[in-house]
Amino acid sequence: MIQRTVLLKFDEATTPETLQEVIARFKALKNDLTGISEIHAGLNMAERSKEYQVVLMVRFEDRAALEAYTVNERHQAVAAFIRDSGRLDSIGVDIEI
Repeated sequence: MIQRTVLLKFDEATTPETLQEVIARFKALKNDLTGISEIHAGLNMAERSKEYQVVLMVRFEDRAALEAYTVNERHQAVAAFIRDSGRLDSIGVDIEI
């Protein structure tokens, strides 16, 4: 199993409603893609690294599911929405669990 975790930093002008829409769109990917065992997203509650407002996490059954997700058009549409919503930076990591 592979876990991908992404931290997203947005522009100050990005509204709380837009951040919630990012979270909702990301969570909806579970219904559209195969090979995902878990998907979570929410606002960062930590005081440390609080400049990253949104945390995304997805667990894939295997590396093939991760690779399919990366190029999937629905995932790409969510990624475009995130970019267009004022994303300034992101940090993503993958681990085998």
